[in-house]
Amino acid sequence: MRLASFDFHLGQKSSSAGTTVCVQLRLFRVAINFIFPRIFVQILEHARFGHLVLGGGQPYIAAIYFAFAGNVAYSFSMPGRKLDLMRANDKVCLHVEHLPSGGGWTSVVVEGQFEEFPDDSFRHDERVHAWSLLRQHSDWWEIGSLKPAELPVLSEPPHVFYGISVGSLSGRSAGRGD
Repeated sequence: MRLASFDFHLGQKSSSAGTTVCVQLRLFRVAINFIFPRIFVQILEHARFGHLVLGGGQPYIAAIYFAFAGNVAYSFSMPGRKLDLMRANDKVCLHVEHLPSGGGWTSVVVEGQFEEFPDDSFRHDERVHAWSLLRQHSDWWEIGSLKPAELPVLSEPPHVFYGISVGSLSGRSAGRGD
């Protein structure tokens, strides 16, 4: 499918008669394409940042850092609205964008299921696996642990590791068409 798009450039030109505003209009084509499932996985494996879309009475979107491996997007959070919503409704979406330097974009949507990895013997290995993937980046904990309000001091650490198991993947890409 091809869609027309406009590119506007505004500029000013000065002369002895005064200043004239110049408008340049250029028409180009943008190609919107379906992408193959293997591309979805490659994008998810290389991405670190996405937006988690959560249901409930009012939809809620939260920015997250994540690591993708084995059909699961692993992440980390402190208690709050995001965790409350995922615990109440484990059906979530993760939206990830790839913006190549040459222009265009690729968008991937993961429809999946939230799974919490508590610090117990049943989920210990999954929790350690999530941590081992996330800690490969120095700032993995920032979005999940920074809160606008101060949290009370608790006897146990409040942080939560979790995963989004992939149910389905979809996506599109766009680039300049010739």
